[in-house]
Order: sequence, then structure tokens, then C-alpha cells
Amino acid sequence: MAKEEQDFLVPLEEYLKVGIHIGTKFRTKYMAPFIYKTRPDGLVVLNVQEIDKRIKLAANLLSQYKPEDILVVCRRENGWKAVKLFSKLTGIKVFAGRYPPGILTNPSLRTFIEARLILVVDPWPDKNIVKDAIKIGIPVIALCDTNNETNNLDLIVPCNNKGKKSLGLVFWILAREYLKARKEELKEKIEDFMDE
Repeated sequence: MAKEEQDFLVPLEEYLKVGIHIGTKFRTKYMAPFIYKTRPDGLVVLNVQEIDKRIKLAANLLSQYKPEDILVVCRRENGWKAVKLFSKLTGIKVFAGRYPPGILTNPSLRTFIEARLILVVDPWPDKNIVKDAIKIGIPVIALCDTNNETNNLDLIVPCNNKGKKSLGLVFWILAREYLKARKEELKEKIEDFMDE
């Protein structure tokens, strides 16, 4: 564990402190490969090494695209602060709140947005954008908890996608890695991405 832990994007304690690995009491077959164990209280625990590996993959994929080609969608209010700050720092477009269907697929809409990569905070409440992305063949990265279904997703990032602190850490890491790939530095602290 010690060698692998050294390669983590943040120290293991940071992941554990925000509960990024704590899932729900419900688990889907889709998320089984990312599950470490089920606690006595019934909560399912995700494998932190898988979480870290998948966040690295997501950061790498995001860094292949220009900010104007990416759209992040977050219907879950607990993630709004994190995604809005992520947008401000990276220039990546964010849709915080309910995504009305058609924004990606209907160019005659006043709100039409072109994107080449989508990141959703939770594929269940954000299912409208996932459906739109499928229609036009845009890859989808999704943060998935133990209760999520993962069909129609291109990259699954297992994590607690409900907690403010967990989402804050995920978006802090993604912002840091995205800016690093652009030879820029992230000055904000992890706490800046979290609601207290």
C-alpha cells in the first residue's frame, strides 16, 4: 500500500477525511468492480485506489480538450459551489441546476451549447444531458456512487457524489490537474471548493 499511496493525487488522509469512499446502502452490479466492502451499518465502501486511478484518468481526458469544448453539469446542489469555482478557474462551461433537454442537440435554441466532452456529477439526476450526449456522440465522464447505473457512460469515476466535501475535493483535484496540463498553477485551497 505505501508505494501506491505515494502515487495518489492527494494524501490518503485527504480522501478519507472528506468521505470520498463512503457510498450508499444500495449497490448496483455496475459499481461492483469499484467496491471495497460493505460496513456493518450497511454502507458500501468504495476502493480508494480505484477512485484515485479514475480521477487521474478523468483529469487526463479533460486535459485533452480546450475549455470551450467541455461542459460540466451538476443538478445536485451540494456540488454547485465546487463546479462554479472549477468553471471560474479553468474557463470550462458549467451548468449548475436542472439541465433542460435539447441545449446540446437543438441549434435553434437561444441556450444552445456546443461541446465535445461532458462531465456529469451524478448520471441519475443529470440523465437528460447523458441522453443528449448519446444522441450526438459526445463522450461522457460521470462521477458515480455505489447506487448508480453506468450504461451509456464512457468513463466512470467512482466516488461519493452526494457530499459537499467529497465533490469539493474531486473538483479541486480536477482543476489542479487541468491547470497543470496548461502550465498554470492552482492557487486556491481544497477548502475553497467546499461549503461549510
